[in-house]
Amino acid sequence: MTPLRFSGPVLPDGEPREVYVVNGYITYERPAGAETHAEGWIVPGLVDAHNHLGLEDGGAVEDPAEVEAQAVADRDTGVLLTRDCGSPVDTRWTQAREDLPRLIRCGRHVARTKRYLRNYGVEVEPEDLDATVAEQADSGDGWVKLVGDWISREEGDLAPSFPAEAAASAVATAHARGAKVTAHCFGSESLSPLLDAGIDCIEHGTGLTEAHIEQMVSQGVALVPTVQQTDKFTEYVEAGREKFPDYAATMERLHRQRRDVLMAAHEAGVPLYVGSDGGGSARHGCLHEEIRAMVDMGLTPEYVLGAASWLGRAWLGWNAGLEEGDPADFVVYPRNPLEDLSVLADPSYVVLRGRVVA
Repeated sequence: MTPLRFSGPVLPDGEPREVYVVNGYITYERPAGAETHAEGWIVPGLVDAHNHLGLEDGGAVEDPAEVEAQAVADRDTGVLLTRDCGSPVDTRWTQAREDLPRLIRCGRHVARTKRYLRNYGVEVEPEDLDATVAEQADSGDGWVKLVGDWISREEGDLAPSFPAEAAASAVATAHARGAKVTAHCFGSESLSPLLDAGIDCIEHGTGLTEAHIEQMVSQGVALVPTVQQTDKFTEYVEAGREKFPDYAATMERLHRQRRDVLMAAHEAGVPLYVGSDGGGSARHGCLHEEIRAMVDMGLTPEYVLGAASWLGRAWLGWNAGLEEGDPADFVVYPRNPLEDLSVLADPSYVVLRGRVVA
């Protein structure tokens, strides 16, 4: 493989550097025969921390070509590391593809029986939760995804999926098998039992209270807010408003408070990461839109881009920057993305495993 040369400011510090790529890795020692490939702003590969590769609205994507198309859509907008947050499809085959983003699999969603979207996850009763979590921990790449709450038709409102004791046991089971746990949580009631159990991450988190936020800070629990998805809350409730008025009211309240919750979590020091909630062809390749949406909520471009790049990579156990010997996974932009977020939609070059793939 011919050595490649890239030059320009390298984020996060913005210092101009000559970056060389040799056999898939970064070096700053000029190799013989290096070819100048591009100049521009160089950013460590973007991270989609809440993605659903292989999922569409009806459940599993049956055609591998469509799964590939989803991954390529993400890759071509600079997403080079993805944390899957539940998929009904075994996507391990994509990990053998040198041209597709690196993937950290989470197995399938673990939900309560008839308390989640049909055909998405494994649906169980509390007595079977531990065994199911153990299976998902063993089949994934170090993460398990619980559905912490969903509408209860009996109560007519959002309610925790599992009793506190079952949720705590499930988290302990995953940890004992070396897996971290994250959970879909819209409301407030499901959060305390999961935080008390030592959960590692919360998805969405619109129901966080001040006490929850303090606990997350003290325990180092991360939040992936998926703000474009939570902006759809008012759409979710229209069809069932007459039948479930309490649920509709709850979701509308959560929608109204979501910005205040996000900013309170940030200001308190909860680590935030960026997730598109991509699932279905129309929702892949849009992490740049989630970055912009988080900035529009009040976060700074520096913080959000970091959360979607170097900070997110470090959180998931990958190289945060582009140091000597690091994997050559980076994106080149024609302008400084910290000054113009629109450039994230159209990178000049995407380099994955040392190859220019887009």
